[in-house]
Parts: sequence; C-alpha cells; structure tokens
Amino acid sequence: MKNILSIQSHVVYGYAGNKSATFPMQLLGVDVWALNTVQFSNHTQYGKWKGLIMPKEQIGEIVQGIDEIGELAKCDAVLSGYIGSAEQVTEIVNAFHTVKSRNPNAIYLCDPVMGHPDKGCIVADGVKEGLIKQAMAHADIITPNLVELRELTGLTVENFEQAIEAVKAILTKGPKKVLVKHLSKVGKQADKFEMLFASSEGMWHISRPLYPFAKEPVGVGDLTAGLFLANLLNGKSDIEAFEHTANAVNDVMEVTANSGVYELQIIAARELILTPRSQYKAVKIT
Repeated sequence: MKNILSIQSHVVYGYAGNKSATFPMQLLGVDVWALNTVQFSNHTQYGKWKGLIMPKEQIGEIVQGIDEIGELAKCDAVLSGYIGSAEQVTEIVNAFHTVKSRNPNAIYLCDPVMGHPDKGCIVADGVKEGLIKQAMAHADIITPNLVELRELTGLTVENFEQAIEAVKAILTKGPKKVLVKHLSKVGKQADKFEMLFASSEGMWHISRPLYPFAKEPVGVGDLTAGLFLANLLNGKSDIEAFEHTANAVNDVMEVTANSGVYELQIIAARELILTPRSQYKAVKIT
C-alpha cells in the first residue's frame, strides 16, 4: 500500500481540501495521512466561516512525531494544497525534505492554491509569493488552474497557445510534470471543461462536458490533484492517470449537477470515482 502525507485545509461541513481529497484517494487504495493547515467550519466561498489557521510549528512537529515512531520512511508522497499562512510554505517544503531523507523515492505534488479563475486570490498574504519562490522549485508535480498558471509564470495567458507556452515555462522552473486543472476561458471551446498535462515526454489535452451550476462547487481542484497523485502511486502511466482523473472528476461533477446541491457529491459518486463511467481520452499536442 502507498502512503500520502496530505497537507492542506480541512472543513467540518462540506468538501474542500483534505475533506475533498482524502476519501477519493483512499478509494483508490492509497492510505492518506491528513495534516490540516486550517480547520474551518466550511469553505471560504460561503463568505463566512469559523475556525483556526493551524500554527506553522504543527507541520514540523507532526512530521517529527511520525518519524520518531519509525513510520516516515513509508511515506511515498507529499501533497500540499490550501495553505493558511505564508510561514506554512517553508514548513511544508521542509517536511518534504524530511520525508525525502527517509524515502529517497518520495515525490512532492504541489497544488498551488491561490484562487479560482472567476473569484481571484483567496489566500493569506505571502502564500502566493511562497508558492512561487519556494514550493514550485521543490515540486515534482504542480497542478495550477488558470489564475495560478499566470501567477506562477508571470506570463500573459489569454488563449490556448499562451497556456501551452506557460506550461512549458513551468517545466523549466523545477517541476517535472504539470497538470493544468482547468483552462477556463483559454480553452479551445467555451462550452467544455479542458485540462492540460505536460512532462518531458510531451503535452496532452483532454476535454469533457462543462456542467451548469447556480454556484460552482468548491474542492474540484483538490479532488483532481489527489486522484492524479494516487493514480501515479498505483503505477498508472502519466496518461492513464490523467485520463482516469479527468473521467472520475467528470462523473463527480455530473452527479453533483444532477443533485442540485452546492457541495461536491463525493460520497454519492464513490463507485464512479473508482470505476468512472466517462471515457474521455487525452490527445497529444504536436
């Protein structure tokens, strides 16, 4: 069994951060060591919430605690998502290097959560800068959305061709693999949900339906990053992991859209996460 140290937010009600990613990764047979950067009553897009940002020291202390019982060498990957404070960025990078010192084969997937294409940045001061200046250089895999793609590269990304160039730019900054979770307005078709994956082997594009929502669900990116990492750890090829992730997320979105409920319907779609009904294929960009 593979093990992921997942360092991101937790919400008591609803689905975002670890709440969105943990169960789907477990469904794929991966054990998840959830370490929360914040604990909120609900996600922030409700406009109001209660809860606390965890002290930055907690990250290092918990990793040390796992190490002291001799289990850290079993950690196969670190996943970071929503970060509650700028100081936590350094702690997460340090945590990965501690894991790496115990298991040289461990990898780091950074989901550089900065915001939503239609909502702008929703993170604490300094987090964006920390992700750009620290986390990106240490990540093996990075999973930006459109806003994050622009911020990570400093490039103008207003069309599909510019998105491709931005992805190529990220591959020169440390990450070996880039998964663009959502191309949003710069995709090929306005009525589709489109994603990109790139590595040294090339670049692939996948397109699936775009479902209408009165309010866009939160936690989709967290679900995407988690599934992609779990698939890779399970031995799938990059493209197999990309396709399974896109199809599983599509099925979750369809179930959610049909439910009329704001929150992601991850429990209701659990069987589809494991065995997606959708069969959309990635197309290599030449």
